[in-house]
Amino acid sequence: MIAAHDLYENDYARFWITDGILFFNYKPNTTINIKVAQCVVTDRIHFQNERSYPILCDVRGVVGTEKAGRDYLAQTGSILAVAVGLIVHEQVMLAISTFYLEISKPSVPTQIFTKEEDALAYLNLFI
Repeated sequence: MIAAHDLYENDYARFWITDGILFFNYKPNTTINIKVAQCVVTDRIHFQNERSYPILCDVRGVVGTEKAGRDYLAQTGSILAVAVGLIVHEQVMLAISTFYLEISKPSVPTQIFTKEEDALAYLNLFI
């Protein structure tokens, strides 16, 4: 169980830290535009309190993205991230995530997974 002070939630996502990994889940029906990207990155950086973590990012709640939001996440979104594992479940999100990796080129190691346990195994390499 996660204590209330160990969990942060805003309009678009919730995040918490367990066993040295920051878990980041987008809420259902989220579209990542510049406003959403700036909000979640600012809140995550504040929540991390100047400490870097590998990040398990569950994007299964994302229904769409806009270029400005993707670009912001690829650049500024990597602050205090050691590595990122993206959890996807639908072919559309897999295609969007693959496109993001190839075009936006995040500045930290980033991989796409369909199973959380595979993403955790990857992220544990960075702890």
